[in-house]
Amino acid sequence: MRASESIVQSRAVAEEIVQDVLLELWKRREGLADDSSPQAYLFQSTRNRSLNHVRHERVTKAGEPYARRPESVESTAHAHVVEDEMQATVRRAIDSLPERCREIFEMSRTHGLKYSEIAVALGISIKTVEAQMGKALRILREELRQWME
Repeated sequence: MRASESIVQSRAVAEEIVQDVLLELWKRREGLADDSSPQAYLFQSTRNRSLNHVRHERVTKAGEPYARRPESVESTAHAHVVEDEMQATVRRAIDSLPERCREIFEMSRTHGLKYSEIAVALGISIKTVEAQMGKALRILREELRQWME
């Protein structure tokens, strides 16, 4: 453990590494050669894992400037307000669709039905479903233009 601690500079991390090495040795006990030295295996494995840990820490620190920073409470609150406003606008836009158009749109987007399933359920052709969906999407695109920019 002292070897690992001298490499990673942390007693807690060194203990974890040694514990992981011992667990790995226990899992592989059946496959180890009888003439091999367990002490050498433990020392080499502990050294390698310690070095890997140090390497990983270096990479993590080097990547910190590029990592996404947690949002402040203010920006999170603003995002929630914007999201609620957008959802209300989408709901109003869907509600403003002509009745049949809205029904087909909701069957497709809310309930996840395929066009063929909608056609069978409503007793209309697939082409009618396609036309109504195209109309719904055109209207919604126009109504929600401000949110798409």
